[in-house]
Amino acid sequence: MAPTKYADRTIPKISLHDFSNRIDEITQQLVHAAETDGFFGLINHGISLEEIETMFSTSESFFSLPDSTKSTVPFTHLNAGWEKNAQIRPSTGQPDQKESYQMQFGANMSGLWLPESTLPGFKSASLEFMNKAQSVSEKLMICFARGLGFDDEYFIRAHDVSRPESQTVLRLLHYFEVDKSVPVPEGYYRAGAHVDWDFITLLFQRSGQSGLEICPGREVSTGFGIGDVWTKVEPAPGEIVCNIGDLLMSWSDDRFKSTFHRVKTPTDAEKDYFGPRYSMAFFNQPCTDAVIQGPGKKYEAVTGKQFTQAAMNRNFAALKAKKEALEGVKMEASVVAS
Repeated sequence: MAPTKYADRTIPKISLHDFSNRIDEITQQLVHAAETDGFFGLINHGISLEEIETMFSTSESFFSLPDSTKSTVPFTHLNAGWEKNAQIRPSTGQPDQKESYQMQFGANMSGLWLPESTLPGFKSASLEFMNKAQSVSEKLMICFARGLGFDDEYFIRAHDVSRPESQTVLRLLHYFEVDKSVPVPEGYYRAGAHVDWDFITLLFQRSGQSGLEICPGREVSTGFGIGDVWTKVEPAPGEIVCNIGDLLMSWSDDRFKSTFHRVKTPTDAEKDYFGPRYSMAFFNQPCTDAVIQGPGKKYEAVTGKQFTQAAMNRNFAALKAKKEALEGVKMEASVVAS
């Protein structure tokens, strides 16, 4: 396998301080970031470092439970619940080495909250944090609506988390510790290269728990070729790392870029982080009945539900092709060996 190539890219840090008075300046900065690498960091966003760390502690309290307990709230087709070593990326054909728990605001969580007696305060703390993340997201939505010529509330209406049709998710993530003393197994990936399907993702990371890398270069939301030059995105205290998702790329007629990213498998004992890695991803996803079409109508209008299903179908098709390619390589190697 060829070594990974890296390049330095400047990921902009955008301050939301004094938002109402600086909205034009912030909009300009956000639009520029969306049109280039599709990644940016948010500072002065209104969620304190203490609040973020408290939610990380809440997350750890969930993942420290026995698997037998977590399995009572299993992942469902409604994109909620707990999973472990179950997400397979088309880029690798292998499962990510992690566990996650996905939470939504409304009815899709029916039966997927642990009892209060099992994890006191978990549900209320999680929903409180989710509402804070939603508030930050709505500021971004206003700016992106202005950048695309829509009215200020256009994207906020489409992502109304008070409606039963809401699909927005907070995903708690736990990547397992990797043993430095033994070679990393072949096919072990913390999180394989992928793009997000959503509108925009707000990623909360812990300082010192590195691994996130990005690879810009996509020109159309329907294209899935991955480049080979990556850039490390180091976590900073209190910063929210944001990336454009395929939904916003399509909704902007491919003007805004949804970028491939991954969580690197640690291999270098001197440079990489091998310990357990915790992160939290807030995926802004439109209501199932929201109508999605860019101002230039490059793509046919679809609902939020249809867009998600189409993204899943493309993912499964790419995964099938990856598996077939891997089987072909194995068969070829077998023939050569014989």
